[in-house]
Amino acid sequence: MNAEIIAVGTELLLGQIANTNGQHISSRLANHGVNVYKHTVVGDNKKRIQQAIIEARKHHDLIIFTGGLGPTEDDLTREALSELIQVPLIYDEAALEHVEQFFSSSGRTVSEANKKQALTFEGADVFHNHAGLACGSALEHEGVLYCLLPGPPREMRMMVERELEPYLATMNTSGNFFESRVLRFYGIGESSLEAKLQDLISAQTNPTIAPLAGEDEVTLRLTVTETNTARAKALLDETEREIYARVGKYLYGFDNDSLYSKALEELARTKSTIATAESITGGGLATSLTSIKGASQVVVGGFVTYSNDAKVSQLGVRQETIDAYGAVSEQCAKQMAEGVRDRCGSTMGIALTGVAGPDELEGHPVGTLFIGIADGNETAVFKRVLSGTRETIRRRAAKEACHVLLLQKKKGD
Repeated sequence: MNAEIIAVGTELLLGQIANTNGQHISSRLANHGVNVYKHTVVGDNKKRIQQAIIEARKHHDLIIFTGGLGPTEDDLTREALSELIQVPLIYDEAALEHVEQFFSSSGRTVSEANKKQALTFEGADVFHNHAGLACGSALEHEGVLYCLLPGPPREMRMMVERELEPYLATMNTSGNFFESRVLRFYGIGESSLEAKLQDLISAQTNPTIAPLAGEDEVTLRLTVTETNTARAKALLDETEREIYARVGKYLYGFDNDSLYSKALEELARTKSTIATAESITGGGLATSLTSIKGASQVVVGGFVTYSNDAKVSQLGVRQETIDAYGAVSEQCAKQMAEGVRDRCGSTMGIALTGVAGPDELEGHPVGTLFIGIADGNETAVFKRVLSGTRETIRRRAAKEACHVLLLQKKKGD
């Protein structure tokens, strides 16, 4: 089936909330051999919803709606579709009982507006709402399958998992499914990566190869269409090997990996602990590392030493070092890394000092970064020059530190 997802809600158009529902539904449909060709967002207006349906059914045989099933006057998805395809709305007895029980349990009477959440189409399959009140529906009409899901993300996700996916599974008689693998690269730009893989991308059939530019990094999404899990894996593995042979030195992870999660994984694997000393990033590295589950097994602690006095008093950087070389220097980064390692009792210390901007500092241009890594009795310092705005440089500095850390740990193997 070829699908379009229509998200209904004026709040989406106003930018008050993000359309995460469309993203989630697309990711789940791939497991059932459904090609999602288009996402549409439309406001709470009956005529505009109907116009979106008219356009969608010209090209797609599956239209999935999310939103507009609630009790208020501007919840119009059911009414718009019913009027357009001339299929009446009726109360589903089980859905109505579900709504009534919810209100009676708190001693309240169900209003006519709330009963509206139990409406479905005559002849439709009804999706039970496991996390809310508004039921969903699936109705096939004149060669098009319409599926209606609630808008609140928790309700939508549960209905997709427990109702929509089992329903679609019964319709996928071919057994086709999509399986994707995301390859994550750092230290190479999108155009450079594409250039090195151009012949593979041009000749792609199954799997397909899709380059995607991310925040400070590049990803490749490999997608295979198959009916057999083992064959799908073999095809993905073969394509991955071809890519790795050319650009493997930039590959750091897969799927939901991040530089931060991979750094923690590598530290845990080598039974290392780490402490952070940050100036340019203002604690951004420690924040990103400790936001990951399990970080407490690896991250001991850290210091944010933004001023020179703090570097001296808290980390033990020598005043003569700052006087002679400056705070933005190889020498300062080295002493920061060693100082935080010794004070926190970790096996490793990592330090970042540099110039985020908007002005140069100590004669160094904006974007200058020194990363110190004290590992055991050895300390290495790496210099980088980053580009971008002040916030971009700060963000990239933390990622660059993780990348250098990864390379150092792998180099030690």
